[in-house]
Order: sequence, then C-alpha cells, then structure tokens
Amino acid sequence: MDTPKKIIDFMRWRGLAALLSAIILVASIASLALQGLNLGLDFSGGTLLELRYDRPADVQQVRTQMLEQGLDSAVVVHFGSDKDIMVRLKDNLGQTRAEELAAQLAQTANAEVQLQRVEYVGPQIGEELREDGGLGLVTALLIVMVYVALRFQYKFSIGAVVALFHDVLFTLGLFSLFQWQFDLTVLAALLALIGYSLNDTIVVFDRIRENFRTLRDSSPTATINLSLTQTLSRTLVTSLTTLLVLLVLFFYGGEMIHNFALGLIIGVLVGTYSSVFVATNVLLALKVAAIDLAPPEETNQDRDLQPEVPYS
Repeated sequence: MDTPKKIIDFMRWRGLAALLSAIILVASIASLALQGLNLGLDFSGGTLLELRYDRPADVQQVRTQMLEQGLDSAVVVHFGSDKDIMVRLKDNLGQTRAEELAAQLAQTANAEVQLQRVEYVGPQIGEELREDGGLGLVTALLIVMVYVALRFQYKFSIGAVVALFHDVLFTLGLFSLFQWQFDLTVLAALLALIGYSLNDTIVVFDRIRENFRTLRDSSPTATINLSLTQTLSRTLVTSLTTLLVLLVLFFYGGEMIHNFALGLIIGVLVGTYSSVFVATNVLLALKVAAIDLAPPEETNQDRDLQPEVPYS
C-alpha cells in the first residue's frame, strides 16, 4: 500500500484516549456492582405466554390490560404474525391463572383468544444460563488471545484481548446504567461483537506488522500512525455499512431483536474506537518494536564474521 500524502497522528491523543477508557471502565464496573443488570426472563426466570387472536391484536391494549392486572413486569410483543402475541412475565402464573388472563383479554378485545403455550422458566435454569453465558464469553476471549498470539506475537495478543474486554465491559456498563433489559439476544450480540471487533483489530495489526517489517528505521509511534491512516477508510466504511443494517433492525426489526440490535450498535461504535486507540495504545505501552516481529537485518559485517563452511 502506498504511503498516504497526510499521515494522521492518532497516537497524539493516546493519553487522552487512555484516560477516557479508564473513566468508562471504572463507571461500568461501578454501575454493574451497584445496580447490576436488568436480567430478562431468560436469566431471571418467569412465565412465557403465547396467545393467538382471531384478528390482528393490539399490543398496546394487551400491555394496558396487564398493568390493570398488576403484572407490571409484562413484556408484550408480536410473535410470528400480527395475530400472535408473546407475553413475558417475571411472575409464575400457572396454567389456571394464564387461562383466566386469556379469557379476560378476549373479553376486553371482543375477540377469540387461544392460549397456545404456557412455559415457566425457573430461577435455577436462569442461573445456569447466566453461568453458561459468562463461561462462553470468557472462553471466546481466551481463544482470541491464543489465536492472536500464534498469528502475531504475545504483545499483539494482549492488545487484542484488552480491546475486546474494553468493548464488552463498556456495552455491559451501558445496559446496567440505563437498566435496559439483558436477555439471551443481548448475550448473542456480545459474542457477535467479539468477532466483529476482533476482525477490525486484526486488519489494523496486519498492517502494523507489515509496516514494521518494511520500515525498520521508523519509530513504533510513526509506524502505528501510518498503519492506522492506511486502514482508516476500510475501518470507517465497514463500520458505517454495518451500522446501517443495525439501525434498520433497531427501528423496524420488532421488539424481539430490539435489544440485540442495540447491543451491536453500541459494540460497533466502541469497537471502532478500541481498534484505533485501545489496542494500539497497549502495543506502545508494551514497547512493541520491529525486532518483535522479525529477526534483525543481517549486515555485511555480520556476514564477514561468519565462519566459512568447507565443502565436503
């Protein structure tokens, strides 16, 4: 890749970026410790109802009816079609209470309402899902660390994992701070975020490695600035096109995947930032140099000092 006419001095703001990231991480940890996550039915346990109307159902009317019945935790969404309704409750209704509720909804809407399914998720199952989800995130980070260490070098591995940890913790912190519901779709978004952010970081690392090997007299800071400038257009185009799709899902995808899209939107934005400022900042903090990626060049003097090997 040709050298750009103007190299952006990204690392000029590395101190400010490090301070900003530290503030974000401390705030996220504080929010998670003080108020935790607003766990959805998948993790906290509760009741899942599926209702089928004989005509298009009014979701807002169903929500109002739930509030009148004292079911404040109800999450009501369309499921499959505009005649199918899914209701998630943190309460354990039981089959009898669920049938009574369906009858009341039918009377209010002046329609025929069939109770398709009643499913109770116990707290023990929710706890197992929490443990498995946390284990999945940790396993993904460890696999990433091994992969980057084998492909590049251990300093790059540490930089990649720190950036991924930064992205995941920042996203969790926002969900905790604003008490957005955290369910399995958000967990899936976090796992997808790890893959997206890693891909972005790998592209930057590839360019840094290549430039370290070709520009051996350049300082690490200058090499990283050049690499980030060369990959900037690719990073921005990828992020913008991904955000366009996620924004469509966020506004028009329905409530079922609303939080999934929200988690990924946050993740793409913070992942782009971390690829530029967090991962590379860690590399400079670990004093990465060309010698880490390739053996030193052999000079003529070195070749003269090598003993001659006689022919047999």
